[in-house]
Amino acid sequence: MKTTLRKLYAFTNQILMAVVAAIFGYNLCLAISQPEKANLTISIILLALTYYACKKYGYKIDSEKAGLK
Repeated sequence: MKTTLRKLYAFTNQILMAVVAAIFGYNLCLAISQPEKANLTISIILLALTYYACKKYGYKIDSEKAGLK
């Protein structure tokens, strides 16, 4: 059961990293082109939460432990 949950968290964290990277990239480009419309604070908070989740649950699927080949 624990291996299945780790695998699920790793998959969820990969999706979370992709979404946060897209939001951060968009806000960074917006900050460069139109600084008055950018909201980098939310992006930095999302990056911090993503870092914490990945550090706590892991971000790579361990194929040996998960039973994948």
